[in-house]
Amino acid sequence: MSAFARRFRRNPLPEGTMSVGVGLVIAGLAQYGFLAVSSHALGPSRYAPLSVFWALLFVCAPGFFLPLEQEVGRALSARRARGEGGRPLVVRAGVAGGTLALVLIVATAIASGPMNAHLFSGDSVLVWAFAAGLGAYCLEHLTRGTLAGNGRFRPYGLLIGIEGVMRVIFCTLLGAIGAHVAGWFGLSLVLASYVAVFIVVAGRRGLLQPGPHASWRELSRALGYLLVSSVLTQFLLSIGTVAVQLLASPAQHAAPGQFLNARILAFIPIFLLQAVQAPLLPKLSALAATGRHREFRHVLLELLLLVVALAVVALIGLATLGPLAARILFGGGFALGHLDYALLAVSGGLFMVAQVLNQAIVSLSGYPRATAGWVTGSVLFVIVTMLGSQLFLRVEVGLIAGSVGTVAVMAALLLPLMRRHSSAVEQGSRLAAATPSAEV
Repeated sequence: MSAFARRFRRNPLPEGTMSVGVGLVIAGLAQYGFLAVSSHALGPSRYAPLSVFWALLFVCAPGFFLPLEQEVGRALSARRARGEGGRPLVVRAGVAGGTLALVLIVATAIASGPMNAHLFSGDSVLVWAFAAGLGAYCLEHLTRGTLAGNGRFRPYGLLIGIEGVMRVIFCTLLGAIGAHVAGWFGLSLVLASYVAVFIVVAGRRGLLQPGPHASWRELSRALGYLLVSSVLTQFLLSIGTVAVQLLASPAQHAAPGQFLNARILAFIPIFLLQAVQAPLLPKLSALAATGRHREFRHVLLELLLLVVALAVVALIGLATLGPLAARILFGGGFALGHLDYALLAVSGGLFMVAQVLNQAIVSLSGYPRATAGWVTGSVLFVIVTMLGSQLFLRVEVGLIAGSVGTVAVMAALLLPLMRRHSSAVEQGSRLAAATPSAEV
């Protein structure tokens, strides 16, 4: 066994897992804090446009800019291993990310009228908060990729945690002064991202060392597939609230906020899975790279069993206690029925299975296959949701259908990919065994 393999077995946690994990926990708790304070401060009707803003921002911003973070982190790590500085790479990534953000902001400005009328209930502040949020997430994901690529995982976790804490502080201040306009809460959400980046980056040295020229090829390994998959992942995760807003009747003006708060509770297991993904999913890539496919299958099965167990517990808990938890956390007027929570829990469980299968496929470099799964799921969500009639039920069933489609396609494409990689390793081993050793 190689020294790398022995070290990996002794310590399966990748570098920085604890620091990032603490930041994720703080950010997750702050997310519930922000929504709870906003719900109480605004009430069901005024909270509805903020819920649509929240959902749309988290479809677009992480969807478009998370791949930038991943590719910057990967490329910087490779440069660091070679002893090369990464400033040219980060500058090139900044140009790419800034251009994409500018295109999205211009598109937002062009569509500001329909967005204001059909999504944000006439609250124009939310339109410009959304545009500012696109810029904030571009900056934040570029910063996070730079920190991760330089091995600065403590400030990476600090950035995530500070952002969440600042959001709670800002929205609490707004509630304390009696603010009743959703747009101001949306702006506070975005402002927290800018403040967190400034606090973490200010005075920090050594992140942008001079280095060799960076080509687009160095930054864009499978970036197109990653971008499409990322956007569609966030689409299936967050689009339900936007769909409720677009399909609701005038009398159902509070429905988007009710749905978002129910979804936030029902998707708690997805948040918990992030803490498990950090130490376990990177192991799939290492096992695949070293040809240990039997262990690869074993780890994948363990992850899937863990996800199923988590989903079953969530289904039982939410189907019985979901409405009560919503009333306690968000106040009156936000609770949906027991069936709604059960269906959202099912869709969340299936989404987690899709996440695990996605990581397995990506670890085997099957980027087009992963993208095919997310495309299938997104199309199914739209079709099934359009065919329904009852507002919440049609969206909930659409989310389930989308996740089922994603899981089915990914599973069907993963199995032959695993067999192909296993066969390639076996053939390589046989060739190595048949090749005579050179005589000295």
